[in-house]
Amino acid sequence: MNPNELQAAENDVARLRQCCQSLQKQMGTVLIGQNEVVRLLLTGLISGGHMLVIGVPGLAKTMMVKALADLLGWDFRRIQFTPDLMPADITGTEILQSDESGRRRDLVFHRGPVFANLILADEINRTPPKTQAALLEAMQELAVTVNGKTYRLEAPFIVVATQNPIEQEGTYPLPEAQLDRFMFSIQVDYPSRADELEIAARSLRAKWDGFAPLAKKEDFRRFTEIVDQMPVSRPLLEQAVALTTASRPKGGGADEYVKRYVAWGAGPRASQHLVTAAKASALLDGRPTPEAEDLRRMAAPVLRHRIIPNYNALGEGIESDAIVKHLLDSAIPPAAGR
Repeated sequence: MNPNELQAAENDVARLRQCCQSLQKQMGTVLIGQNEVVRLLLTGLISGGHMLVIGVPGLAKTMMVKALADLLGWDFRRIQFTPDLMPADITGTEILQSDESGRRRDLVFHRGPVFANLILADEINRTPPKTQAALLEAMQELAVTVNGKTYRLEAPFIVVATQNPIEQEGTYPLPEAQLDRFMFSIQVDYPSRADELEIAARSLRAKWDGFAPLAKKEDFRRFTEIVDQMPVSRPLLEQAVALTTASRPKGGGADEYVKRYVAWGAGPRASQHLVTAAKASALLDGRPTPEAEDLRRMAAPVLRHRIIPNYNALGEGIESDAIVKHLLDSAIPPAAGR
């Protein structure tokens, strides 16, 4: 790389960090006490990954995504998932239309809300798997196929889905194949007492005036390229693969804990997402290459929805986060992070 190319690369990285810092600061004006959640959203954005946001009602999950859409200035669509939602309501459908003369009628494709840059799939588990699957091709291939015709989606294309973990009536669990398409599963927890006091002091009808966009779509396409081009050491790749392979109870890397409590472990896509997320995390911290501590920080959001606890774990109250913690302690001990 010649000096001019090196300087251009350094300028791009500086622009990425400045943009993400501004996004986090602006979102902090409307969201209280969710700094780590916002950072994960930004990590997913610059990685080009889809995200599943899980939390009980009232934790501002929807407002979080809408505020982010305002700040990005992207083409934004919100899809409210309901039991009667059909696949065509998401992807679009062909409608028979007459020409100006009225003598000829042709099938014309009318695009659905999936043709946008940022999609909020609100309460995605409220619709049957048939409709949930309408997003699969779009999330993986950046395309929609209707009646044998394929329509391309414009990059960047990010799906942020929300889910309520405590409501079971009228909900449909997401298929494992669709869960694997999400780069992150982000848990939104209750705020601290101090943060909740500040939230309680705000009016229920308080509105923000909207934000001026801080970056163009072209910027984020470039940010994703920067993440992809970031160098990764061989030892870090080996640690990422060791972490995911250790989660598979039928694999050679599994210990007795995993064999006792895990039904299915993470697949190879998890290793890819783990490395990509670690690279994005290092960039946000201003480091030129990821370290083991980045893997530790990204492990839970990348793996928690890909590790399926078995009946032993359910009976003993062991959830996927506890399994991820065990994997981290055995595959990437804290000393490796330092």
